[in-house]
Amino acid sequence: MDTQTAVIDARQSRQALLAGSVGNFIEWYEFGVYGFLATVIAANFFTLQGESEITSLILTYAAFALAFFCRPIGAVIFGRIGDRIGRRPTLIAVLLLMTVATALIGIMPTYASIGVAAPLLLTLLRMFQGLFAGGEFGGAVSLMTEFAPKGKRGLFGAWQSLTVAFGLLAGAGLVALLAALLTTEQLHDWGWRIPFLLALPMGAVALWLRLKLQETPTFTQAQQTRHTATQAPAVKVSGVVKTIVIGIGRMMGWSAAGYTFLVVMPSYLQTSLHATFQQALVATVLANIGFALTILPAGILSDKLGRKTVMLTAVVAVILFTFPLLHLLQDPQSSLLAKGIAVMIAGAVVGLLAGPGPAMLAEMFPTRVRYTGLGLAYSLSNAVFSGSAGLIITGLIKQTGNLDIPAYYVVATSVVSLFALMTLRRDDHLRSLNER
Repeated sequence: MDTQTAVIDARQSRQALLAGSVGNFIEWYEFGVYGFLATVIAANFFTLQGESEITSLILTYAAFALAFFCRPIGAVIFGRIGDRIGRRPTLIAVLLLMTVATALIGIMPTYASIGVAAPLLLTLLRMFQGLFAGGEFGGAVSLMTEFAPKGKRGLFGAWQSLTVAFGLLAGAGLVALLAALLTTEQLHDWGWRIPFLLALPMGAVALWLRLKLQETPTFTQAQQTRHTATQAPAVKVSGVVKTIVIGIGRMMGWSAAGYTFLVVMPSYLQTSLHATFQQALVATVLANIGFALTILPAGILSDKLGRKTVMLTAVVAVILFTFPLLHLLQDPQSSLLAKGIAVMIAGAVVGLLAGPGPAMLAEMFPTRVRYTGLGLAYSLSNAVFSGSAGLIITGLIKQTGNLDIPAYYVVATSVVSLFALMTLRRDDHLRSLNER
């Protein structure tokens, strides 16, 4: 009987890993596509008469940032639903809504067709998209870590981050392919719509996988003891809020460095360093490859050494290497090979944070508020330090002309994370999620 149960548990763990990962893949594929096509979207939706190219790009990133600021609202709404009725039904609903919102962007009329209504409608869709995406991370990480076998929570959580890398790589790869196959006019006219419309078949596959899921045993056990005072003491709101604030601090550097190096980089290279569209995309692909290569090893290492050791090492590396790496990119005498290695290293260092990060957040919250708590910490950090990264960096470069702004931004946020990560317990990776 025990052997049969172990086999069933292993199968359920694999199903949870796949079903949780595929939704994250779609979410970050779309967010990556929007970032990689920022200059094309700016031309189609945000080009205002008499304004410069960088102003259009700032408006594009403003819509990008608004979507991120809707994520915390979605994290609260869907998190509370997920903590009350279950991870499975909530994740199914979030997936359906997110897929529809993404596909609608692919059929949006442009500014040339309907005037000022175009950027307004696009921004509204982006806000809805952010709202629905806000319910994805908390549920997916709860699902994956609650189904994780003993001693593998870091590895299972790392798959969430790995699918972020795969999503961004898929988005960058598809945009690069379209840029190579289509003329500039075709890409601006209709080619940019293809990546958004592809969300429909992706969403259908993800839905099929999630419909096969069962509820997590950790959540089921928490539900059974919810009304038993001796077994389920009340969760204090003040304690949850404090934990969320600490979680945001621990994530700041990860959020800022991740979006600066992996998403904002193409537009920075084009507008500030005068790289071509294709060169910027290649650099982004290399950064995301570096990111992907270190995520799973970092998650596995955190299961052995602890989240604190791995994440502190990673954030120190971000602080030490950001300025030298950026200066190498800015140096016109640097070879293309050296620049390629530099962006891969930048991505790899972010991967060292992203590997243990999901498990670290899951381990901070009790089961009854885990979906809401970790989703809110993640979405608030991303709203401020990821979603605003393009807007802040582009705006400050426009005002100051200082090309080191991305490095200042990443280092400042990482210093805060350094101190927040010092408060981690060294044995969190050894404790059961039921003990929270």
